Amino acid sequence: VQLVESGGGLVQAGGSLRLSCAASGSIFIINAMGWYRQAPGKQRELVAAITSGGSANYTDSVKGRFTISRGNAKNTVYLQMNSLKPEDTAVYYCNADILPLRKMSLYNYWGQGTQVTVSS
Repeated sequence: VQLVESGGGLVQAGGSLRLSCAASGSIFIINAMGWYRQAPGKQRELVAAITSGGSANYTDSVKGRFTISRGNAKNTVYLQMNSLKPEDTAVYYCNADILPLRKMSLYNYWGQGTQVTVSS
């Protein structure tokens, strides 16, 4: 099972970026998916998460600016980031709880990370 992110980059403050993450491999069920971020010298933090049913939650600092969504095939997750601020600069990681084929429990997977840099 793999999670592959795309969409990071450099943007000016006030701009927008859209991150994408696609899960592939021997997957039976994908449960919750989410985005975390880690800035230099800081701990990794949850940015947003969404259940398989579409219920979403966000960390307070991004509410009203970021939107998480799932693709129609349910194996993709997106993070639309608007009104970006320099403090949003971090490596963003995709995360998912997945039940692989021929397994009996959920496993937690991480993507490789994508850099988001917001200049002031």
